[in-house]
Amino acid sequence: MGQRSRILAHVLGLGSWRVLDAFFEDDDGVRITLDDGCEPPPGALLVIRVERRRAARCSYCSGIGSKRHEQLEARRWRDLPWSGHPTEIEYAPCRIKCRRCDAHRVEHLSWAGPFQRQTRRLQQHLALEAASMPVMHVAVLHGLSWATVRRAEGAALTRWDATREPVALRLVGVDEKWLGRRHHLGHDYVTIVSNLANGEPIWIGYGRRQETLAAWIATLSPEQKSQIRLFVMDMHEPFRLAVRADPQLAHVAIVHDPFHIMKRAGQAVDEMRRQVFFRAGPELREIGRGSRWLLLRAWERCTPGSRRRLELLLARNRLLARTYQIKEELREVLHAPDRAAMKLGLDRILRRTQAHKHVPLRKLHDSLLDHYERILALGEHRPPTGRVEALNNNWETLVRRARGYRDHNYLLLKLRFMIANPLSSEHGVARFLALGLPAPLRRAA
Repeated sequence: MGQRSRILAHVLGLGSWRVLDAFFEDDDGVRITLDDGCEPPPGALLVIRVERRRAARCSYCSGIGSKRHEQLEARRWRDLPWSGHPTEIEYAPCRIKCRRCDAHRVEHLSWAGPFQRQTRRLQQHLALEAASMPVMHVAVLHGLSWATVRRAEGAALTRWDATREPVALRLVGVDEKWLGRRHHLGHDYVTIVSNLANGEPIWIGYGRRQETLAAWIATLSPEQKSQIRLFVMDMHEPFRLAVRADPQLAHVAIVHDPFHIMKRAGQAVDEMRRQVFFRAGPELREIGRGSRWLLLRAWERCTPGSRRRLELLLARNRLLARTYQIKEELREVLHAPDRAAMKLGLDRILRRTQAHKHVPLRKLHDSLLDHYERILALGEHRPPTGRVEALNNNWETLVRRARGYRDHNYLLLKLRFMIANPLSSEHGVARFLALGLPAPLRRAA
């Protein structure tokens, strides 16, 4: 191998291969002849033809092939652009007889995976760019089709996810997500199951019925079920029934997250606001207009000007003031340090709403009473419930950026990559890119 070929092989990261030729092609696939001192035209395709220097290995078990079974035709793999020119690697792989698995398989290629037409390092860089840009923008940037970038990103994220250390499933979060009005699926909701240890989603199912969550529970082994300590979910009854229907999950505690508990209290305040202002006449309607979010906001998060206006609104009606006071008291109760303190505060709220004749407060009382034990479990276990709702925010961010997803398994991978965020540190980026380095039999960092 000459010095020029050796330099090209090392620059391309193909030290175990021999570079036979490098030339440019135009858009019609015709080889461009360059005179001395001439530069290739902009956008010309750079083709690098290589051959193997060492023994071929099996693409399935990495065993050394004993003999060549079949010589295949030359193929090309799209690589990272070089000096502003799109680049492709050309090679004619062979099918070998493997000594270890006793099968005839196509040889292992260090720069690309099976059934792929892009190099691993190109796929990794496409996935990095697609983490902050829509797929269409990445496709235009590299002169590729949307489908090519989509498949390349999916392959890179699958490779990244498969090489991660598994996280034990002990704290499970369950939530539902509305798909919107414009989708063409048979269900309006999806159920998202997440691991609260790191906040990453692990499963998505269509619908929000008891059978939906039970289908995921059926995929767990008895050992996995024995490791689960609690489920965090909203007050949707089918989710609780699905967990209690499995006898192997009888030891699991069920906890309601504070967001949905406060949502019930906010509904009571909002309904009372409508009764006081909007159903009492035009004068009070003008006073109460635009005050909905002011009444739902926490008192400590209000500005001095908002607090003065809130005091004027509450002074108009004693019942509205009492409902607002119960909502704020419930907020403080949910931050109690332990179960005993939470029980004292919750019992006091239930006594205040027990014999109330107004429907909003009566509904709040019945809801708190029905979920009494699951609310107290919040003070006993204190799981990171905020990660359940944070998952919804990440979902909305991805959907807005891509203007919707049809493949929810692909969306699940994107969510994991977004929440794990390997790009937040230098080590994380190096590990992610290491999966694309063209080194034979190299283990992931």
